[in-house]
Amino acid sequence: MLIITDGYNDAHTAKTAICLIRYRPEEVVAVLDRQSVGKNCQEVFGVGGNIPLVASLAEAPEANTLLIGIAPPGGKIPRHWRPIISEAIARGMTIVSGLHEFLRDDGEFSRAAAEHGVQLVDVRNNDEHDVANRVGIREGCLRIHTIANDCSCGKMVASVEVARGLSRIGIDAAFVATGQTGILVAGSGCPIDRVIADFVNGAAEKLVLANQHHEVLVVEGQGSLFHPRYSGVTLGLLHGLMPDGLILCYEMGRRAFFDMESVPLPPLEKVIEFYEAAANIMHPCRVIGLAVNGQKFPDDAVAAECEQVGRRLGLPACDVIRHGPEELVEAVVQLKG
Repeated sequence: MLIITDGYNDAHTAKTAICLIRYRPEEVVAVLDRQSVGKNCQEVFGVGGNIPLVASLAEAPEANTLLIGIAPPGGKIPRHWRPIISEAIARGMTIVSGLHEFLRDDGEFSRAAAEHGVQLVDVRNNDEHDVANRVGIREGCLRIHTIANDCSCGKMVASVEVARGLSRIGIDAAFVATGQTGILVAGSGCPIDRVIADFVNGAAEKLVLANQHHEVLVVEGQGSLFHPRYSGVTLGLLHGLMPDGLILCYEMGRRAFFDMESVPLPPLEKVIEFYEAAANIMHPCRVIGLAVNGQKFPDDAVAAECEQVGRRLGLPACDVIRHGPEELVEAVVQLKG
């Protein structure tokens, strides 16, 4: 695949690109970003080694797929990308997008795709119409869910890393995706923020039912109970999953909600209190650890933060990329018993 981030290569907006480069690098031919030509992915994104950044589709002739690599607020395709997407369609490339604005609903793109026999893949497209029934959930399957004080904190990365960490020690664990980037990484899942409100709980429950043959499910969280925009999907997901344990994710140094700088974040103690109260409405549950996203800070500062917040809250705390997920893996093992 060729991933496009053209003009949007910061860690938050380009998180789809970064996660695909991190977890599926063997499938990434290059990244199209005209502002960073001549550099490689390691230099720009901190992952991906020598995968190049290019200025045009012609520079990656072996790519057969163009993947939209951004997740901006509102989920719209940047207007200056339209000629690039049209050219990709004319070249016969599959176009994959996780945005809220569907490719198939765009008259120009859909007509061109039909003309050239090209597939338009809208990852968020779904037909979920089932409510939750609380029937058939297997008690022997431990359900772990990543939560956060805000959106875009690293819930997906923490989920993948913990699931992989559990697998490394011989536990049959599965990462379960609930967002567009996670679905692209895992190859399956449900875009829970695109499900009709009445069916969010049911869609979450179906994810459990479909995957509960594993010993442990680590289910990616969405949004935050405290977020003024996204709290609804967070609560529906939490109640549909009925998790046994929660891993709280937060970005070190962030003081206000992402893209809402006038609204301060609540203290972590309050976040834990409210999540546990909300979860326990449906099923006994508690926070078992903290995933600290220290991407903007040096090693010593992140280590100090993990030690301090862990001591303050009485929970294991680590940066799963910098330190590995082992402390959180051990917390899951202890909860599993």
